[in-house]
Amino acid sequence: MAVRLSVSKSPVDPKMQDGSGVPWGAALTPFSAHDEKGIAPVFLPFDASHLPRCDTCYAYLSSLCEIEQYSWRCAVCDSVNSLSEADSLRYSSPQNCPELSSSFIDMQIPEGKPCSKDDFQGQPVFVAAVDLSASEEFLELIKSALLAALEALEPGVLFGLATFSHKIGLYDIQGPIPVVKNVVIPPELDGHVPVELEDAMPLRSFLAPVEKNKDNIAAALETLKPTSSWERTTAAGQGIEGVTMGGRGFGVAMDAILNYLGAEHGVTFAIARVFAFLSGPPDYGAGQLDTRRYGEQYASKGEDADKALLPEQTPFYKDLAGVAVQAGVCVDIFAVTDEYTDLASLKFLSIDSGGSLFLYANTDDATLPQDLYRMLSRPYAFGCIYKLRTSPELKISQSYGHFFPDPQYENVQHIICCDVHATYAYDFEFTSSSGFDRTRETLPSLQMAFQYTVMVPCDSQSQSDLQIQRKRFTLQRRLRVRSIQIEVARNLGELYESADSEVILSILTHKIIHASLEEGIKEARTLLHDWLIILTAQYNDFCKLARFGQSTTMNNLDVTFSHYPKLQVLPRLVFALMRSSLLRPHEEGVHPDYRIYLQCLFSALEPSSLLRAVYPVLSSYSSPDKQAFPRHSLSRAALITSSSPIFFLDAFTVLIVYYTSTSDPALPFPPPQNCLLRSTINKLKWERSITPKLIMIREGHDRTEPFDNYLIEEQDADGTGIGNGMGLVAFLDHISQNVRDYMR
Repeated sequence: MAVRLSVSKSPVDPKMQDGSGVPWGAALTPFSAHDEKGIAPVFLPFDASHLPRCDTCYAYLSSLCEIEQYSWRCAVCDSVNSLSEADSLRYSSPQNCPELSSSFIDMQIPEGKPCSKDDFQGQPVFVAAVDLSASEEFLELIKSALLAALEALEPGVLFGLATFSHKIGLYDIQGPIPVVKNVVIPPELDGHVPVELEDAMPLRSFLAPVEKNKDNIAAALETLKPTSSWERTTAAGQGIEGVTMGGRGFGVAMDAILNYLGAEHGVTFAIARVFAFLSGPPDYGAGQLDTRRYGEQYASKGEDADKALLPEQTPFYKDLAGVAVQAGVCVDIFAVTDEYTDLASLKFLSIDSGGSLFLYANTDDATLPQDLYRMLSRPYAFGCIYKLRTSPELKISQSYGHFFPDPQYENVQHIICCDVHATYAYDFEFTSSSGFDRTRETLPSLQMAFQYTVMVPCDSQSQSDLQIQRKRFTLQRRLRVRSIQIEVARNLGELYESADSEVILSILTHKIIHASLEEGIKEARTLLHDWLIILTAQYNDFCKLARFGQSTTMNNLDVTFSHYPKLQVLPRLVFALMRSSLLRPHEEGVHPDYRIYLQCLFSALEPSSLLRAVYPVLSSYSSPDKQAFPRHSLSRAALITSSSPIFFLDAFTVLIVYYTSTSDPALPFPPPQNCLLRSTINKLKWERSITPKLIMIREGHDRTEPFDNYLIEEQDADGTGIGNGMGLVAFLDHISQNVRDYMR
């Protein structure tokens, strides 16, 4: 469980918090195998029920607590709690208590279910829902992705194959010849399937053990064919206001599949994940989306496209996400399309259920097979409940991430599926004007409690004609607890010195995404711009460089934060955010679906990965086997002033190898597999939560626009979209003038 604070020394009171201009919060990655320092948790040999809890705030006893002979003081709320006779005896020898040796512990909750030879209990379920209202190329890509997924799935996993168009297809893949049962999707906008899927095909026939049916699954995949134009024409009808409906009944199909799986949740399977593969917008039956809202209509109607395209147009998929949550089903959406699909409406089905949203512009270079294999290969937890407890002087003012809040308990989040990369963010504020209690005997604390389930394989002998040894799973419910103390800054200088720019960027990104959805892109840009102005003004006033209301001091204005190195990168990060597709206006050509994809991606990344995605790293190599400089500015001037022939740009989702026109023709292109540069690329690809796209460019032979577009320091950031060669410099001058106006 990695926990990173925006400032490692917190403000002492609201006055310091407001006067600093720095966001106060945290970024947490609960299922990370290590903490932020690379330390693994201590696994306790007893179950969680034996760990004492505070009578006041319900926090767990930790290594930060003070322990007396018959009592202990809670590190979170500072309350004194009594110890039972058994606990008093146990904690009389703290050196023998592993829970007091580390502030990061893991323990088991006694709710594991035993292996069973007679049913599917304790096994995970994966269902592929494939769009047949698609092209041959789309289906070939999906077949490749699912074949890769089969290699990643553990033996004992149950797999189901479903298709959708104007009908839902359920595959029985437990025999040599796949059997398909079809259920027609009604064209009505409020329609439901006329036959329950369980009646069309019992779930036990639909879900097949992977290790026994790989060949059968592969054979079934080969039968997938696009819905014929005749079938689509026959299914098409007239929708509301004369809008022609096509044949992609995604909404009804997902509703039926979720109810199909949810009816047996907790009895037949441990967890279910649905992988939905879409080739375009839902355009048939309930849940169809009107894609006419994207186009020239805004110019004629005078509407703000950025405001109109960001919110969902229907609550259908948000409501459907609630069905998924109740059923305990995680939905991942893989959209492979370049047409407007309205991901603003569809996204809730994935992010609310703990899933991911992927967007691929075409089938030619889509990394879908690699992404799906990577997703299934890494560890994940499910059925998660997350609670962050704080000292009584502070509270959580806002929480961000792909979870759904508990309807009853405050600051409790539920996460259906959580992998080692999933990150959540929090904003803090004081509960009173007095701030932290100066009489408190211990430092204020935070405690994160993460309750989750993992599947632990166990062997059981299954008698069959083939005498196959099958691997079964048992469920282990666990509790992970992390406690940290917060040092308190005595002044703004200490606060600034303790800043973590990566976490600040993470919190800012969540804030501007939230603002853009509530108010629009222009308002979000204004919010970010004004934040930097206020921070710069307050920093200058504190350092006595430029003072509020004193025009004679304005010549000393410092917009680069030269006195505090940990703040110096912030103007560049704000500049980069304003240049990103996250905040660029619609008229600059940013596709609304791509913007939504970035919102979903950026809001789940841990801070270091988000930094790389927002502000790429440009390095240079004198040869494929020798790095020249680890970092350059993102400008063509860096290429001109450097004598290096090879540049490597890491933008998280894209990796670019760039050979300059002056590079020696004898240098091998592309870089050989056994060189340093290739090793670096392979390492980055393996570490990423998604597969980055690799682009090789040779100046003078290939198009350089993919590389040039990342040289953002030479591009304009005022919203005009015109590169004027003074991007970052002009931006800093603009901020400087705005700060002067603000301080006068």
